Amino acid sequence: IKTSDGKDMLVWMVYPPNFDANKKYPTLLYCQGGPQSMVSQFFSYRWNLALMASNDYIVVAPNRRGLPGFGQKWNEDISKDWGGQSIRDYLSATDFAKTLPYVDGDKMGAVGAAYGGYSVYFLAGNHEGRFKTFISHCGLFNLESWYGTTEELFFANWDNYGPYWLPENKEYYEKNSPHKFVQNWDTPILVIHGGMDFRVPEAEGMQAFQAAQLKGLKSKYLY
Repeated sequence: IKTSDGKDMLVWMVYPPNFDANKKYPTLLYCQGGPQSMVSQFFSYRWNLALMASNDYIVVAPNRRGLPGFGQKWNEDISKDWGGQSIRDYLSATDFAKTLPYVDGDKMGAVGAAYGGYSVYFLAGNHEGRFKTFISHCGLFNLESWYGTTEELFFANWDNYGPYWLPENKEYYEKNSPHKFVQNWDTPILVIHGGMDFRVPEAEGMQAFQAAQLKGLKSKYLY
């Protein structure tokens, strides 16, 4: 499909068994983690696209900015732009899916882990009514608190400029941290986080769940 900036993007679509083009299916946007990791049909207990589709969902899996396999620039374009073009790529794929006659545009959810979980949190504050539910697994919710707790600072410095307290980084954190958009949250959400996650510590999930609860949203926290 064409992205919002006019580029070509490959979008995988996984259909349910016994797919019937005359029916309308609830649809999941799958947000890949990494962020620089491949979307594929690898077996996973957490994110098995075929298993999700087998429960009568259509799964939309965009190869958004930041994924390998489409040239070095495409892979690098996500660095220092986490909430930018890659998120717009997800929205482009969502809007395309909604044009298909067998996609139920009123029953769309977004799911993902790590950067995919970050994407879900970011979309929750910027989706403009596209989704009816969200599932975020081990997502980065507050980039400032994440910077102060993650065990892999090399990556935080490389992909997100570095310390949030530097004046030159203030605008980046304001524009790219999902917690800055919680005022727009209006959609049910399931937050999943593990207590042994040192890359994205559990407080990220706790903050997101607490925000959803305080806003009165239908929400659950799976720990």
